[in-house]
Amino acid sequence: MTRGSRTIVDRRAEDLDTIAAVLPIDRRDELAELLTDKDIETLRHLVNEGMGANTLRALVSDLAYLQAWSLAATGRSLPWPAPEALLLKFVAHHLWDAEKRLMDQDHGIPTDVESKLRVQGFLRSSGPHAPDTVRRRLATWSTLTKWRGLPGSFGSPALRSAIRLAIRATPRPRKRKSAKAVTGDVLAKLLATCANGSLRDVRDRAILMVAFASGGRRRSEVAGLRREQLQPEEPIQIDGGPPLLSLSIHLGRTKTSGADSDEVVYLSGRPVDALNTWLTAAKIETGSVFRAIDRWGNVSRRPLEPKAINDIVKQRAAMAGLDPAEFSAHGLRSGYLTEAANRGIPLPEAMEQSRHRSVQQASEYYNYAHRRGSQASRILD
Repeated sequence: MTRGSRTIVDRRAEDLDTIAAVLPIDRRDELAELLTDKDIETLRHLVNEGMGANTLRALVSDLAYLQAWSLAATGRSLPWPAPEALLLKFVAHHLWDAEKRLMDQDHGIPTDVESKLRVQGFLRSSGPHAPDTVRRRLATWSTLTKWRGLPGSFGSPALRSAIRLAIRATPRPRKRKSAKAVTGDVLAKLLATCANGSLRDVRDRAILMVAFASGGRRRSEVAGLRREQLQPEEPIQIDGGPPLLSLSIHLGRTKTSGADSDEVVYLSGRPVDALNTWLTAAKIETGSVFRAIDRWGNVSRRPLEPKAINDIVKQRAAMAGLDPAEFSAHGLRSGYLTEAANRGIPLPEAMEQSRHRSVQQASEYYNYAHRRGSQASRILD
């Protein structure tokens, strides 16, 4: 690389640093070489417009992959707007028949393109991409094209047909985000690993209970929760027992809500007790609720990353003697609805807490719980 181009890359790296506070970037130097000046200008604009950090992370990840693929496949950065032929090439390189490739090495992604992407760390597994991944990256490509004020061919009949035919030719079973739901019995096993009384145990217990009981909150919502979003409510009176502490969580804008919506969910009883215990132990009065803890037991001022919520679920699953590969943070979300179905809670009531907008999506968990134990599924018993 020449001195002049090195200077350009260094400048891009500095530009990326200016948005790092909003958009944490682990591969800054690599991105500085892949992304163009126009790409970075677009990202800075989106940061200034207030786009969510999680959305920006996903966008940068997709953009970096698209740029790396374009350089490997054509020797050039992504053209704006992209011609229809390049979009079709992207589909052909990522949605292909694994069995046909065994007999025809020219089928699917070219070997040299695959090797370059693998060396750079953009390809880790073999085989074609998941259709949802291809659709998401095309959607990112389309969105960036529109933000640049340019037309695109993303809605062309040829592209839609190519995607449809490619998916039909290479059927893949749909996998759940979490192989197994974290239902009430599983949650009890995870919580049992948090009984030693350490600060980490207190935090993880609060995370698990709050994430589950608040409707199966997304890991980004749990990681980004702030003290200012918690509002004490009047205790709930229960016949024959002491009143239960209650609070509301003001989620603000969520993944499925409008920009002006203030989504609110409620907690009562044990989850509130667990949360208050953590806030008191960690001396958190303002700012992020769930924070990192270093090896000496010091609580960080910075919030946990969303990935850390997933890691906590897997770590606690392993400690409980379960297979961590079968559980993830999303299992808390699917587990909440599955547990609600098992307990006979009406779907609309459960959706009020989970804040699912799609009855079809929420009912998948309900139907799974009912159908698995139905008489129809035990016809030969």
